[in-house]
Amino acid sequence: MSLLALLLPAASFGGDALQFAGRLGAVPKESGFAMKGWFVWCGAAIKVGDEYHLFASRWPEATKFPEGYRAHSEIVRAVASRPEGPYVFSEVVIGQRAAGKWDSGMAHNPAIYKTGETFVLYYIGSDVGSRHRQIGVATAKAITGPWTRGDQPLDLGDASDANNPSACFAADGGVKLIWRTIDLRVCISTARSWAGPYALVNSNVWPAAKLEDFFFFKHSGEYHVICEDNIGQVTGHERWGAHLFSADGVTGWKPCREPVVYDHRIRWAGGGDFVATRRERPWFLIEDGKLTHLFTAVYDGQHTWNQPVPIIPP
Repeated sequence: MSLLALLLPAASFGGDALQFAGRLGAVPKESGFAMKGWFVWCGAAIKVGDEYHLFASRWPEATKFPEGYRAHSEIVRAVASRPEGPYVFSEVVIGQRAAGKWDSGMAHNPAIYKTGETFVLYYIGSDVGSRHRQIGVATAKAITGPWTRGDQPLDLGDASDANNPSACFAADGGVKLIWRTIDLRVCISTARSWAGPYALVNSNVWPAAKLEDFFFFKHSGEYHVICEDNIGQVTGHERWGAHLFSADGVTGWKPCREPVVYDHRIRWAGGGDFVATRRERPWFLIEDGKLTHLFTAVYDGQHTWNQPVPIIPP
């Protein structure tokens, strides 16, 4: 069963009962995942055995931020003994390959899950020389691989430039996948398994705002999405984290009463804080059915890294 298919413990709550205001704790400065000489972005964490595995994107600092990812991004795996890290680079999981494949030029936006006995890594890619991004998967029986990459991207029912995949798996392997187009139109596609076929079931989830960078999960029978409020139409603040929920995970999405999940400030355990120039790509670590840490990619105007912070229990 996928970790995301587990229902988080809380009885008879509506979506408004799951709030994050005031629940983000302080974290040591020596935590997270960074690589000298590389921009590190995205970040999807999963616990396997006694270790925490973080899948992230990286591209050389010699290229521009963020545009350099378009031709140079690859997906790596880093490992830590604690959820806050520090994470140590282990391997390149999805790198460049021969031209002509859908993901030969770059890979970005990793999202890692376990469903049944299979680890499924959703990501976006593009061919060498192409700027058209598509969503596909790689699979493995172990978190350390070997990984089998799809020869074709997923057919999600819309041929638009596709980004930011995030999945919510059911116990039977069925999946809801939220993603966005190049103009930040949010879509949901569903399938009986990660392999598809997928059906486009909502082609404009939240037309009242520009949203991206999704984390999709289920809590007490309702579906939730944490995302970046790109121009502040949900939270009132540009690029803050927003919280939407839905009864069926497809239609009827609405913001929570307190829609803010995070701002740009990170508190250090030793005192003081840091205000990121950009803070994006939210991901929750779920252990034993509980949300324990929020991971986000941060940019200080010069360098980037992935920064987990603990979630204080309600």
